[in-house]
Amino acid sequence: MTPAASLFSHVTAMTDDVGLFEHARFDVPSPEHGYCVDDVARALVAICRAGTTTPGGAPDLAAALEVADLSVDDPAALGQLARVYLAFVAAAQTDDGAVVNRRGSDGSHRGPATLDDCWGRSLWALGTAAARATDLSEQATALFARGAVRRSPWLRAMAFAGLGAAEILRIDPGRTDARALLADAAGAVMSAGRRDRWWPEERLTYANAALPDVLMAAGDCLHRDDLTRRGLSMLDRLLRLQLRDGHLSLVPVAGGAFSEKLPAFNQQPIEAATLADACARAFDLTAEARWADAVDLCARWFLGVNDAGVALYDAATGGCCDGLEPDGRNENQGAESTLALITTIQHASRLTGSGR
Repeated sequence: MTPAASLFSHVTAMTDDVGLFEHARFDVPSPEHGYCVDDVARALVAICRAGTTTPGGAPDLAAALEVADLSVDDPAALGQLARVYLAFVAAAQTDDGAVVNRRGSDGSHRGPATLDDCWGRSLWALGTAAARATDLSEQATALFARGAVRRSPWLRAMAFAGLGAAEILRIDPGRTDARALLADAAGAVMSAGRRDRWWPEERLTYANAALPDVLMAAGDCLHRDDLTRRGLSMLDRLLRLQLRDGHLSLVPVAGGAFSEKLPAFNQQPIEAATLADACARAFDLTAEARWADAVDLCARWFLGVNDAGVALYDAATGGCCDGLEPDGRNENQGAESTLALITTIQHASRLTGSGR
């Protein structure tokens, strides 16, 4: 009898002693495409959250979503994954705090050091590790400090970095570099676009909910009610734009104008995951049941409550398919998609019973 998958089964299968492979052909890792900091950082966030989501390790998907049983991940094995991922992020960071995103299957770094999304995601991961992983905290804190002096011209990179700063401030509210970074991230969102528009950009693109998420995080950590209110308002409209017949109909990978009709494809798991992150924070700040209900919608999107009526979650592997298409799904189970599933399930597990 085949053992039940655990929440991190596919992530474990995609990981070697260097890092987390970016792509898979179906559920088989594709080493030829190498690794990237974007995905490894996502994985480090998920691993560090696992120990604080439910007692005894990773959350039980069956308890949260009433689907097939999952075995519990071994905490020691998760700890080893976390060490691999932290070492990968550390090796990608340059002395001036920038980040080289890509690494080949031979272990060599490829491309320039940048302040793109990989920089922001690395700081999100480092802040999370500093706050939630005792054995990694010292190294993660030092790496965060090196990267936190930089500023990116890219809005989402700043948002991701700001979310890492908010994690640091959870345990050290007086930390000046984290406060400055979070304030600047919120300021970037607030100052972008036209003041008479509810959204700071001309159209929706990707990981959209990260923008209201960082505003809410800044409002909470910096005691700025105006930022919290703006974040909640943006998130409310973003959520309502993506509701159709009682389920989520997500902005597709190509983005979309605010007036475009739903459904649109190819829908990506990252949109459900960032929406779940933001709605979980909104619930924590307001205790309003509708935000917990929204997290549940995000989780159920992975299970087939979506525009195609097809589950992206693979119960046999613990992986997640790479996208929702008009006639089904992209069958490849890459790292980004699987981690989007995991972080969404973590929120859904924690908030089970908090909605209506």
